[in-house]
Amino acid sequence: AQRRLAERSVMATVKVFPLKCVVQHYAWGKVGRDSEVANLISCNDSSVVIDEEKPYAELWMGAHPKGDALICDNRISQKTLGEWISKHPNSLGSKVKDIFQGQLPFLFKVLSVNISLSIQAHPNKALAAKLHAQFPDRYPDKNHKPEMAIALTPFEALCGFRPVEEIIGFLKNVPEFHAVIGNEAAEILVNSRGDPRQVSDALKKCFTRMMNCEKKTFVDQLNMLVKRVLEEGAAGKDAAESNGELLLRLHSQFPGDVGCFVIYFLNVVKLKPGEAIFLGANEPHAYLYGDCIECMACSDNTVRAGLTPKFIDVHTLCEMLNYTPAPASEKIFPFVRDPCDPCVFMYNPPVPDFSVIKIEVPSSLEEYTISSTDSASILLVIRGEAIATADPSQINICRGSVLFIAANEIVDLCINSDGMLLFRACCMQ
Repeated sequence: AQRRLAERSVMATVKVFPLKCVVQHYAWGKVGRDSEVANLISCNDSSVVIDEEKPYAELWMGAHPKGDALICDNRISQKTLGEWISKHPNSLGSKVKDIFQGQLPFLFKVLSVNISLSIQAHPNKALAAKLHAQFPDRYPDKNHKPEMAIALTPFEALCGFRPVEEIIGFLKNVPEFHAVIGNEAAEILVNSRGDPRQVSDALKKCFTRMMNCEKKTFVDQLNMLVKRVLEEGAAGKDAAESNGELLLRLHSQFPGDVGCFVIYFLNVVKLKPGEAIFLGANEPHAYLYGDCIECMACSDNTVRAGLTPKFIDVHTLCEMLNYTPAPASEKIFPFVRDPCDPCVFMYNPPVPDFSVIKIEVPSSLEEYTISSTDSASILLVIRGEAIATADPSQINICRGSVLFIAANEIVDLCINSDGMLLFRACCMQ
């Protein structure tokens, strides 16, 4: 009987398995062991040697063609997750397979940000298709690219246009910013208050003026502003009126870049661990500093606005942006506690491509079951150790482990640590 059970076990399709994921060493990443990405990969694999001089910017967990995860299970003939999904499309779940043409629709990531990423926005599907047809070298696909970031450590980002009163305050207190906008556009913004449509039109006019400002003008004004902020700081004056601390930091990273003025338009959002932002189509944003979980639709379409040496498509950017102002507090995306499982916190954005689930298992539990869902999912262990059982497999998991879980599979955890913290990406149809 035991032999027959063993034979059946070998014949059963392995539907839960560990992954070795791709690390991206972009220059903006945190260096060496300062990086959460570096720490996660080294905790999970003792053979990994961290280079203390090298940035560890992103960990890609998924089947993206530029970073397809390797399968760590010698019973499986396919080498990568993308190959395995092509062979087993039903593993995606019935709805996901049909809606997304047999592809895993999301890319799950960990980001460790040391230097600001470019100020950018992502097109909606209609604009993505148009841009891809016109400029396939700049916009390599026709998909949208909504994103969600969930802080692992205190995390700082620019996100969405500030309330108009804040922008007008900067126009009054930062004459160099006023100079690159110009008197006419600044006056239109001041006079637009009270009418949301006029406010959006005026914001668009102001932002477009700044982005089209002659380079010599904005570089001269930026240099004057930096000099003034440094002098005021040396004299003990509070730099808050000119957002001086952030200005100096970004200028040191990107000297002479028009993006340094964008801080007067966009909210600075500071997330505590577990807090999230959702970045829908046309939402201007930039990650500034910290470590986060990110989930996004599979696309490489990015329209940049500054803080970058890369191409800035000013016309497309200024036409596409969402110019609706809102306070920073409204940019924090709420999670929902699962009424059936007190360990589960769900981040369900208004797109079908992905959801993220945080699973926080308390130290009082020695066993926990990761429930099934009709979607393929990817599970990342941030903290804790366990033996994960999913017939026919038993897998030792610890900090940094990444598992692929096929649709409708249950994973039982026998926990060997003082609680666990896990994040799971899937499609909540």
